[in-house]
Amino acid sequence: MASPASIAKHPIHPMLVALPIGLWIFSLASDVIYLMQWGGVIWNDVAFYTMAGGVLTALIAAVPGFVDFLSMSKGRVRNLALWHMRINLAVVVLYGVNLWLRREAAAGAALPIWLSVVGVALLGISGWLGGEMVYVHGVAVEPQASAQESRNEGAPRRAA
Repeated sequence: MASPASIAKHPIHPMLVALPIGLWIFSLASDVIYLMQWGGVIWNDVAFYTMAGGVLTALIAAVPGFVDFLSMSKGRVRNLALWHMRINLAVVVLYGVNLWLRREAAAGAALPIWLSVVGVALLGISGWLGGEMVYVHGVAVEPQASAQESRNEGAPRRAA
């Protein structure tokens, strides 16, 4: 099933999800750097701003993901997509709460860091579901020509 939210047959959602995932993981890494005293208080600020960037880019990535979801017919794959979406929305809310807590919390406060750990764990579960949809069920994968058709495309044409 090809993605309706694509550019030149390339689905947009998988291109965009790397941004929030990377930003949220780097946010947690920044917290660890600060907690282990491998860097100064700037790392607490880096954790905050990369987390905020993750929330913003997750909301952007959600739009083509939702377009893809709406194009799915009912069944097992749509149920997987629904759980993928629910978990991702929960992660965005979790990081929104995390940002709100960090505004007033002391640098290195335990609760926001634990929320980041839970958020990254939930991202792993959601990513597993996303991979299941793509690699097992072919969601947002452009149908390919058969092997015979591919071989014939490269062969020289015979004169009639």
